[in-house]
Amino acid sequence: MASAAAPKVPVYSPNDLKSTTDDALAPYLTILPQPYTFKQDHFKTNVRFAVGYSAVAIAAFTFYADRKLGWEATTSPWILVAVGSYFVLNTILTYWIWAVEASEVFRGRRAGGETISIRSSVKKHTPLYKLNVQYKSPTGTVIEEKEIETSFTAWFSADGTFHPEPLRKWLAKEIAVLKSAAQETEKKTGGVATVVGVQESDNKGSKGATKRR
Repeated sequence: MASAAAPKVPVYSPNDLKSTTDDALAPYLTILPQPYTFKQDHFKTNVRFAVGYSAVAIAAFTFYADRKLGWEATTSPWILVAVGSYFVLNTILTYWIWAVEASEVFRGRRAGGETISIRSSVKKHTPLYKLNVQYKSPTGTVIEEKEIETSFTAWFSADGTFHPEPLRKWLAKEIAVLKSAAQETEKKTGGVATVVGVQESDNKGSKGATKRR
């Protein structure tokens, strides 16, 4: 049943392997036991969407003006301003994606103020998944900064089925704060789980109790 529901991707597509793995980071980091739970920061993503949608809206508006008002209308000053704004917004969007987000796939903050930033990449023609991890104190001091990498085969089976537990174990092994979270999870669950969030275990326990009733 679990394997049937697990995501399956083409094993020869590094981009698909990376995308599926990237998407699995937030669900893990946001269900860690307290006080290790990270609340995801969507600021950079929201800015990207705002700039991108604004550019699309301007393009749609100028297209409408061209189709409905005729060519003469498109030479008016306000249309020229709109076109100029479109190119400016696209330039900003490109800069934001490549220089500001810079392959960041997760940014989160703990209740105590510590922040974690994770950037991912893949090496061409190899099955290697690489993460750049930066963990900072509330004052901005870098507590841990490292690059880690391993093969996608650690959590993808031969048919492309994704298994999140090996990925979580790898992260907990390589990143100090996640290792502490795994130890806390094991303590709270009595050894039932080591890297799955306590909330997730509690939810499963609640479902089991409901069924027993």
